[in-house]
Amino acid sequence: MSATLFTGGRFLDPAQDELLDGMDVLVEGGRIVEVSDTPISSSSATRIDLKGRTLMPGLIDCHLHVVSTTVDGWANTMAPSSLIALRARRILETILQRGFTTVRDCCGADLGLVMAIEEGLVDGPRLIISGKGLTTTGGHCDQRARTDDRDSIMEERLGTLGRIVDGVDNVRKAAREELRKGAKFIKIMANGGVASPTDPIHSLQYSRDEIKAIVEEAENAGTYVSAHVYTDKAIRRVVECGVLSLEHCNLIEPETARLAAEAGAIAVPTLVAYEGLALEGERFGLSKEAAAKIETVRTAGLRSLQIMRAAGLPMAFGSDLLGELQKYHTMEFEILARVLPNAEIIRSATLVGARLCRMEGEIGVIAPGAAADLLVIDGDPYKDITRLAGDGAHMAAIMRGGRFFKNTLH
Repeated sequence: MSATLFTGGRFLDPAQDELLDGMDVLVEGGRIVEVSDTPISSSSATRIDLKGRTLMPGLIDCHLHVVSTTVDGWANTMAPSSLIALRARRILETILQRGFTTVRDCCGADLGLVMAIEEGLVDGPRLIISGKGLTTTGGHCDQRARTDDRDSIMEERLGTLGRIVDGVDNVRKAAREELRKGAKFIKIMANGGVASPTDPIHSLQYSRDEIKAIVEEAENAGTYVSAHVYTDKAIRRVVECGVLSLEHCNLIEPETARLAAEAGAIAVPTLVAYEGLALEGERFGLSKEAAAKIETVRTAGLRSLQIMRAAGLPMAFGSDLLGELQKYHTMEFEILARVLPNAEIIRSATLVGARLCRMEGEIGVIAPGAAADLLVIDGDPYKDITRLAGDGAHMAAIMRGGRFFKNTLH
Protein backbone atom coordinates (compact mmCIF):
# COMPACT_ATOMS: atom_id res chain seq x y z
CA MET A 1 0.00 0.00 0.00
CA SER A 2 1.46 3.36 -1.02
CA ALA A 3 2.36 6.10 1.46
CA THR A 4 0.54 9.44 1.66
CA LEU A 5 1.76 12.68 3.23
CA PHE A 6 -0.88 15.25 4.19
CA THR A 7 0.44 18.78 4.54
CA GLY A 8 -0.74 22.39 4.38
CA GLY A 9 -4.00 21.84 6.21
CA ARG A 10 -5.61 22.43 9.57
CA PHE A 11 -5.48 19.59 12.08
CA LEU A 12 -8.55 18.58 14.12
CA ASP A 13 -7.62 16.83 17.35
CA PRO A 14 -10.90 15.78 19.05
CA ALA A 15 -9.31 16.36 22.44
CA GLN A 16 -8.91 20.06 21.55
CA ASP A 17 -11.56 22.70 21.00
CA GLU A 18 -9.92 24.38 18.04
CA LEU A 19 -8.03 23.54 14.88
CA LEU A 20 -4.23 23.39 14.86
CA ASP A 21 -2.11 24.75 12.01
CA GLY A 22 1.21 23.54 10.68
CA MET A 23 0.80 19.78 11.21
CA ASP A 24 2.01 17.12 8.78
CA VAL A 25 0.58 13.58 8.82
CA LEU A 26 2.26 10.60 7.16
CA VAL A 27 0.27 7.47 6.33
CA GLU A 28 1.84 4.18 5.31
CA GLY A 29 0.64 0.57 5.30
CA GLY A 30 -2.88 1.52 6.37
CA ARG A 31 -1.69 3.31 9.51
CA ILE A 32 -0.61 6.73 10.64
CA VAL A 33 3.15 6.49 11.12
CA GLU A 34 4.05 10.08 11.95
CA VAL A 35 2.36 13.31 13.09
CA SER A 36 4.57 16.37 13.38
CA ASP A 37 4.43 20.13 13.80
CA THR A 38 7.55 20.36 11.64
CA PRO A 39 7.74 19.29 7.96
CA ILE A 40 7.94 15.53 7.41
CA SER A 41 10.33 14.33 4.72
CA SER A 42 9.35 11.23 2.73
CA SER A 43 10.66 10.48 -0.74
CA SER A 44 8.23 7.58 -1.28
CA ALA A 45 4.98 9.25 -0.16
CA THR A 46 2.43 10.91 -2.41
CA ARG A 47 2.29 14.49 -1.14
CA ILE A 48 -1.18 16.02 -0.75
CA ASP A 49 -1.45 19.75 -0.13
CA LEU A 50 -4.69 20.27 1.78
CA LYS A 51 -4.66 24.01 0.96
CA GLY A 52 -6.09 25.02 4.31
CA ARG A 53 -8.75 22.31 4.55
CA THR A 54 -9.39 20.43 7.80
CA LEU A 55 -7.91 16.97 8.41
CA MET A 56 -9.79 14.99 11.06
CA PRO A 57 -10.38 11.38 12.18
CA GLY A 58 -13.06 9.31 10.50
CA LEU A 59 -16.48 9.38 12.19
CA ILE A 60 -17.91 6.56 14.32
CA ASP A 61 -21.63 5.71 14.53
CA CYS A 62 -22.28 3.52 17.58
CA HIS A 63 -25.89 2.57 16.83
CA LEU A 64 -26.86 1.38 13.39
CA HIS A 65 -28.70 -1.61 11.92
CA VAL A 66 -27.12 -2.19 8.53
CA VAL A 67 -29.44 -5.11 7.70
CA SER A 68 -32.53 -3.02 8.41
CA THR A 69 -33.37 -2.34 4.79
CA THR A 70 -37.02 -1.38 5.24
CA VAL A 71 -39.03 0.24 8.04
CA ASP A 72 -41.46 -2.70 8.01
CA GLY A 73 -39.62 -5.08 10.33
CA TRP A 74 -41.60 -8.18 9.38
CA ALA A 75 -41.13 -7.53 5.66
CA ASN A 76 -37.41 -7.20 6.36
CA THR A 77 -37.44 -10.54 8.16
CA MET A 78 -39.31 -12.29 5.35
CA ALA A 79 -37.03 -11.04 2.58
CA PRO A 80 -34.47 -13.58 1.32
CA SER A 81 -31.13 -13.29 3.12
CA SER A 82 -29.32 -12.87 -0.20
CA LEU A 83 -31.48 -9.84 -1.00
CA ILE A 84 -30.87 -8.34 2.46
CA ALA A 85 -27.11 -8.79 2.01
CA LEU A 86 -27.14 -6.94 -1.30
CA ARG A 87 -29.27 -4.15 0.15
CA ALA A 88 -26.93 -3.97 3.16
CA ARG A 89 -23.99 -3.55 0.80
CA ARG A 90 -25.59 -0.42 -0.63
CA ILE A 91 -26.32 0.90 2.88
CA LEU A 92 -22.73 0.28 4.01
CA GLU A 93 -21.23 1.99 0.98
CA THR A 94 -23.50 5.00 1.50
CA ILE A 95 -22.54 5.22 5.18
CA LEU A 96 -18.84 5.34 4.31
CA GLN A 97 -19.45 8.10 1.78
CA ARG A 98 -20.92 10.15 4.64
CA GLY A 99 -17.57 9.97 6.45
CA PHE A 100 -18.36 7.17 8.91
CA THR A 101 -15.33 4.90 8.78
CA THR A 102 -16.44 2.71 11.71
CA VAL A 103 -19.95 1.51 12.55
CA ARG A 104 -21.13 -0.44 15.59
CA ASP A 105 -24.07 -2.52 14.42
CA CYS A 106 -26.48 -2.77 17.34
CA CYS A 107 -27.96 -6.13 16.29
CA GLY A 108 -28.74 -7.89 13.06
CA ALA A 109 -25.53 -7.97 11.01
CA ASP A 110 -23.46 -11.14 10.90
CA LEU A 111 -19.83 -12.13 10.48
CA GLY A 112 -20.28 -12.53 6.73
CA LEU A 113 -20.74 -8.79 6.30
CA VAL A 114 -17.68 -8.09 8.45
CA MET A 115 -15.63 -10.46 6.28
CA ALA A 116 -16.99 -8.96 3.06
CA ILE A 117 -15.71 -5.52 4.10
CA GLU A 118 -12.37 -6.88 5.25
CA GLU A 119 -11.92 -8.75 1.95
CA GLY A 120 -12.80 -5.64 -0.08
CA LEU A 121 -16.02 -7.07 -1.50
CA VAL A 122 -17.93 -4.15 0.05
CA ASP A 123 -16.57 -0.60 0.18
CA GLY A 124 -18.02 0.05 3.61
CA PRO A 125 -16.96 1.19 7.07
CA ARG A 126 -15.23 -1.03 9.60
CA LEU A 127 -18.08 -3.07 11.10
CA ILE A 128 -18.34 -4.07 14.76
CA ILE A 129 -21.24 -6.42 15.40
CA SER A 130 -23.35 -7.75 18.29
CA GLY A 131 -24.93 -10.51 16.22
CA LYS A 132 -28.65 -10.97 16.85
CA GLY A 133 -30.17 -8.96 19.69
CA LEU A 134 -31.59 -10.96 22.59
CA THR A 135 -35.28 -10.31 23.28
CA THR A 136 -37.99 -11.79 25.47
CA THR A 137 -41.20 -13.26 24.12
CA GLY A 138 -43.26 -10.19 23.22
CA GLY A 139 -40.20 -7.97 23.62
CA HIS A 140 -38.86 -5.18 21.47
CA CYS A 141 -37.38 -7.41 18.77
CA ASP A 142 -40.37 -9.77 18.64
CA GLN A 143 -41.96 -8.66 15.37
CA ARG A 144 -44.89 -11.11 15.52
CA ALA A 145 -48.39 -9.67 15.56
CA ARG A 146 -50.71 -10.73 18.41
CA THR A 147 -52.51 -13.10 16.06
CA ASP A 148 -49.28 -14.73 14.84
CA ASP A 149 -48.77 -18.16 16.45
CA ARG A 150 -45.29 -18.89 15.07
CA ASP A 151 -42.84 -20.21 17.66
CA SER A 152 -39.97 -18.03 16.47
CA ILE A 153 -39.10 -14.87 14.57
CA MET A 154 -36.90 -16.75 12.09
CA GLU A 155 -33.60 -15.62 13.56
CA GLU A 156 -31.74 -17.61 10.93
CA ARG A 157 -32.64 -14.94 8.37
CA LEU A 158 -30.20 -12.05 7.87
CA GLY A 159 -33.04 -9.52 7.93
CA THR A 160 -34.07 -10.50 11.47
CA LEU A 161 -32.55 -8.19 14.06
CA GLY A 162 -33.08 -10.40 17.11
CA ARG A 163 -33.79 -13.80 18.58
CA ILE A 164 -36.36 -14.71 21.25
CA VAL A 165 -34.70 -16.15 24.35
CA ASP A 166 -36.32 -16.63 27.76
CA GLY A 167 -34.88 -17.98 31.01
CA VAL A 168 -31.48 -17.72 32.69
CA ASP A 169 -29.99 -20.88 31.20
CA ASN A 170 -31.24 -20.05 27.72
CA VAL A 171 -29.93 -16.48 27.71
CA ARG A 172 -26.53 -17.73 28.85
CA LYS A 173 -26.41 -20.15 25.93
CA ALA A 174 -27.65 -17.50 23.47
CA ALA A 175 -24.98 -15.01 24.59
CA ARG A 176 -22.30 -17.68 24.19
CA GLU A 177 -23.61 -18.56 20.72
CA GLU A 178 -23.55 -14.94 19.52
CA LEU A 179 -20.00 -14.51 20.85
CA ARG A 180 -18.92 -17.73 19.14
CA LYS A 181 -20.34 -16.46 15.86
CA GLY A 182 -18.29 -13.26 15.99
CA ALA A 183 -20.18 -10.78 18.18
CA LYS A 184 -17.89 -8.20 19.80
CA PHE A 185 -20.53 -7.30 22.42
CA ILE A 186 -24.03 -8.49 23.36
CA LYS A 187 -27.20 -6.49 22.73
CA ILE A 188 -30.36 -7.01 24.79
CA MET A 189 -33.84 -5.50 24.67
CA ALA A 190 -34.61 -4.40 28.23
CA ASN A 191 -37.48 -1.99 27.60
CA GLY A 192 -40.48 -1.51 25.34
CA GLY A 193 -39.88 -0.03 21.92
CA VAL A 194 -41.40 2.13 19.19
CA ALA A 195 -41.05 -0.16 16.17
CA SER A 196 -42.24 -3.35 17.90
CA PRO A 197 -45.93 -4.31 17.68
CA THR A 198 -47.00 -5.61 21.12
CA ASP A 199 -44.92 -3.99 23.89
CA PRO A 200 -45.69 -0.59 25.43
CA ILE A 201 -42.77 1.80 25.96
CA HIS A 202 -42.90 1.43 29.75
CA SER A 203 -42.66 -2.37 29.79
CA LEU A 204 -39.60 -3.85 31.51
CA GLN A 205 -38.04 -6.77 29.66
CA TYR A 206 -35.82 -9.52 31.05
CA SER A 207 -35.64 -10.27 34.75
CA ARG A 208 -32.69 -9.03 36.78
CA ASP A 209 -31.37 -12.59 36.97
CA GLU A 210 -31.49 -12.94 33.19
CA ILE A 211 -29.71 -9.61 32.66
CA LYS A 212 -27.02 -10.46 35.21
CA ALA A 213 -26.46 -13.83 33.55
CA ILE A 214 -25.96 -12.17 30.15
CA VAL A 215 -23.62 -9.59 31.69
CA GLU A 216 -21.60 -12.35 33.31
CA GLU A 217 -21.24 -14.22 30.02
CA ALA A 218 -20.11 -11.04 28.25
CA GLU A 219 -17.62 -10.24 31.00
CA ASN A 220 -16.30 -13.80 30.88
CA ALA A 221 -15.56 -13.20 27.19
CA GLY A 222 -13.87 -9.87 27.93
CA THR A 223 -16.64 -7.69 26.59
CA TYR A 224 -19.88 -5.96 27.68
CA VAL A 225 -23.64 -5.72 27.25
CA SER A 226 -25.57 -3.03 25.42
CA ALA A 227 -29.25 -2.48 26.30
CA HIS A 228 -32.17 -0.91 24.48
CA VAL A 229 -33.71 1.33 27.17
CA TYR A 230 -35.94 4.40 27.27
CA THR A 231 -37.50 4.82 30.72
CA ASP A 232 -35.67 5.92 33.84
CA LYS A 233 -36.70 2.75 35.66
CA ALA A 234 -35.38 0.51 32.89
CA ILE A 235 -32.09 2.42 32.67
CA ARG A 236 -31.45 2.27 36.43
CA ARG A 237 -32.27 -1.43 36.46
CA VAL A 238 -29.77 -2.40 33.74
CA VAL A 239 -27.04 -0.20 35.20
CA GLU A 240 -27.50 -1.93 38.56
CA CYS A 241 -27.15 -5.26 36.72
CA GLY A 242 -23.86 -4.27 35.10
CA VAL A 243 -24.86 -3.13 31.60
CA LEU A 244 -22.36 -0.59 30.23
CA SER A 245 -23.85 0.64 26.94
CA LEU A 246 -27.19 2.45 27.25
CA GLU A 247 -29.03 2.89 23.96
CA HIS A 248 -31.49 5.80 23.53
CA CYS A 249 -32.15 6.91 27.18
CA ASN A 250 -34.82 9.44 26.16
CA LEU A 251 -36.67 9.34 29.50
CA ILE A 252 -33.67 9.35 31.84
CA GLU A 253 -33.74 11.44 35.05
CA PRO A 254 -30.80 13.22 36.75
CA GLU A 255 -30.23 10.76 39.61
CA THR A 256 -30.10 7.78 37.27
CA ALA A 257 -27.80 9.65 34.87
CA ARG A 258 -25.38 10.27 37.75
CA LEU A 259 -25.59 6.61 38.78
CA ALA A 260 -24.79 5.53 35.20
CA ALA A 261 -21.84 7.92 35.01
CA GLU A 262 -20.44 6.60 38.30
CA ALA A 263 -20.78 3.03 36.99
CA GLY A 264 -18.67 3.87 33.93
CA ALA A 265 -21.53 3.51 31.46
CA ILE A 266 -21.81 5.27 28.09
CA ALA A 267 -25.10 6.49 26.63
CA VAL A 268 -25.94 6.46 22.92
CA PRO A 269 -28.75 8.93 22.16
CA THR A 270 -30.38 8.39 18.75
CA LEU A 271 -32.70 11.35 18.37
CA VAL A 272 -32.81 11.42 14.59
CA ALA A 273 -34.46 7.98 14.62
CA TYR A 274 -37.67 9.47 16.03
CA GLU A 275 -37.57 12.46 13.70
CA GLY A 276 -37.36 10.08 10.75
CA LEU A 277 -40.17 7.89 12.06
CA ALA A 278 -42.38 10.93 12.70
CA LEU A 279 -41.73 12.29 9.22
CA GLU A 280 -42.19 9.17 7.13
CA GLY A 281 -42.50 6.06 9.29
CA GLU A 282 -46.07 5.19 8.37
CA ARG A 283 -45.41 5.84 4.69
CA PHE A 284 -42.75 3.13 4.68
CA GLY A 285 -44.68 0.53 6.66
CA LEU A 286 -44.56 1.46 10.35
CA SER A 287 -47.75 0.19 11.97
CA LYS A 288 -50.27 2.65 13.41
CA GLU A 289 -49.71 1.12 16.85
CA ALA A 290 -45.99 1.75 16.62
CA ALA A 291 -46.46 5.25 15.17
CA ALA A 292 -48.60 6.21 18.17
CA LYS A 293 -45.64 5.55 20.48
CA ILE A 294 -43.20 7.89 18.76
CA GLU A 295 -44.08 11.16 20.53
CA THR A 296 -43.51 9.64 23.99
CA VAL A 297 -39.77 9.40 23.34
CA ARG A 298 -39.35 12.04 20.64
CA THR A 299 -40.42 15.01 22.74
CA ALA A 300 -38.13 14.04 25.63
CA GLY A 301 -35.00 13.65 23.55
CA LEU A 302 -33.42 17.10 23.90
CA ARG A 303 -34.08 17.16 27.64
CA SER A 304 -32.26 13.83 27.97
CA LEU A 305 -29.16 15.37 26.39
CA GLN A 306 -29.18 18.17 28.94
CA ILE A 307 -29.60 15.71 31.83
CA MET A 308 -26.83 13.37 30.68
CA ARG A 309 -24.42 16.22 29.99
CA ALA A 310 -25.03 17.74 33.44
CA ALA A 311 -24.43 14.34 35.07
CA GLY A 312 -21.15 13.81 33.24
CA LEU A 313 -22.48 10.70 31.48
CA PRO A 314 -20.41 10.23 28.29
CA MET A 315 -22.41 10.10 25.07
CA ALA A 316 -21.43 8.37 21.83
CA PHE A 317 -22.93 9.32 18.46
CA GLY A 318 -25.75 7.07 17.21
CA SER A 319 -28.50 7.20 14.59
CA ASP A 320 -30.62 3.99 14.65
CA LEU A 321 -32.56 4.81 11.50
CA LEU A 322 -34.52 1.99 9.90
CA GLY A 323 -34.53 1.13 6.21
CA GLU A 324 -35.60 3.96 3.95
CA LEU A 325 -35.21 6.48 6.80
CA GLN A 326 -31.42 6.13 6.77
CA LYS A 327 -31.37 9.04 4.35
CA TYR A 328 -31.77 11.27 7.44
CA HIS A 329 -28.55 9.91 8.98
CA THR A 330 -26.47 13.09 9.23
CA MET A 331 -29.42 15.13 10.53
CA GLU A 332 -28.38 13.81 13.96
CA PHE A 333 -25.54 16.35 14.01
CA GLU A 334 -27.98 19.24 13.66
CA ILE A 335 -30.33 17.85 16.33
CA LEU A 336 -27.50 17.37 18.83
CA ALA A 337 -26.30 20.92 18.17
CA ARG A 338 -29.54 22.28 19.64
CA VAL A 339 -28.16 21.30 23.06
CA LEU A 340 -24.52 20.24 22.84
CA PRO A 341 -21.45 22.32 21.89
CA ASN A 342 -19.92 21.32 18.57
CA ALA A 343 -16.71 20.12 20.25
CA GLU A 344 -18.68 17.65 22.39
CA ILE A 345 -20.55 16.35 19.35
CA ILE A 346 -17.25 15.77 17.56
CA ARG A 347 -15.86 13.93 20.59
CA SER A 348 -19.01 11.77 20.70
CA ALA A 349 -18.39 10.68 17.10
CA THR A 350 -14.67 10.07 17.60
CA LEU A 351 -13.11 9.61 21.05
CA VAL A 352 -16.20 8.39 22.91
CA GLY A 353 -17.20 6.14 20.03
CA ALA A 354 -13.73 4.60 19.98
CA ARG A 355 -13.99 3.91 23.71
CA LEU A 356 -17.36 2.19 23.28
CA CYS A 357 -15.99 0.12 20.39
CA ARG A 358 -13.05 -0.90 22.64
CA MET A 359 -10.67 0.60 20.06
CA GLU A 360 -9.21 3.59 21.91
CA GLY A 361 -6.01 4.78 20.24
CA GLU A 362 -6.91 2.75 17.17
CA ILE A 363 -9.77 4.83 15.72
CA GLY A 364 -11.20 8.29 16.41
CA VAL A 365 -7.72 9.88 16.64
CA ILE A 366 -4.91 11.05 14.42
CA ALA A 367 -1.87 9.64 16.19
CA PRO A 368 1.10 7.41 15.36
CA GLY A 369 0.01 3.77 15.28
CA ALA A 370 -3.69 4.52 14.78
CA ALA A 371 -5.63 3.26 11.76
CA ALA A 372 -5.45 5.73 8.90
CA ASP A 373 -9.15 6.63 8.99
CA LEU A 374 -9.14 10.25 7.85
CA LEU A 375 -11.50 12.88 6.50
CA VAL A 376 -10.63 16.07 4.64
CA ILE A 377 -13.29 18.68 5.37
CA ASP A 378 -14.03 21.96 3.63
CA GLY A 379 -14.41 24.36 6.55
CA ASP A 380 -14.21 24.17 10.34
CA PRO A 381 -16.58 21.69 12.07
CA TYR A 382 -15.94 23.38 15.42
CA LYS A 383 -17.57 26.53 14.06
CA ASP A 384 -20.13 24.83 11.81
CA ILE A 385 -21.14 21.25 12.68
CA THR A 386 -23.09 20.98 9.42
CA ARG A 387 -19.72 20.52 7.73
CA LEU A 388 -20.15 16.90 8.90
CA ALA A 389 -23.72 16.69 7.61
CA GLY A 390 -25.05 16.85 4.07
CA ASP A 391 -24.20 13.20 3.23
CA GLY A 392 -20.50 13.96 2.80
CA ALA A 393 -21.02 16.98 0.56
CA HIS A 394 -18.36 18.95 2.48
CA MET A 395 -15.84 16.10 2.51
CA ALA A 396 -13.14 16.42 -0.14
CA ALA A 397 -11.62 13.07 0.78
CA ILE A 398 -12.51 9.97 2.80
CA MET A 399 -9.84 7.44 3.75
CA ARG A 400 -10.28 4.18 5.68
CA GLY A 401 -7.32 2.04 6.56
CA GLY A 402 -5.02 4.09 4.36
CA ARG A 403 -7.16 3.68 1.25
CA PHE A 404 -9.08 6.52 -0.36
CA PHE A 405 -12.78 5.80 -0.91
CA LYS A 406 -13.35 9.38 -2.04
CA ASN A 407 -10.69 11.81 -3.25
CA THR A 408 -11.34 15.12 -4.99
CA LEU A 409 -7.96 16.60 -3.95
CA HIS A 410 -6.44 17.23 -7.36
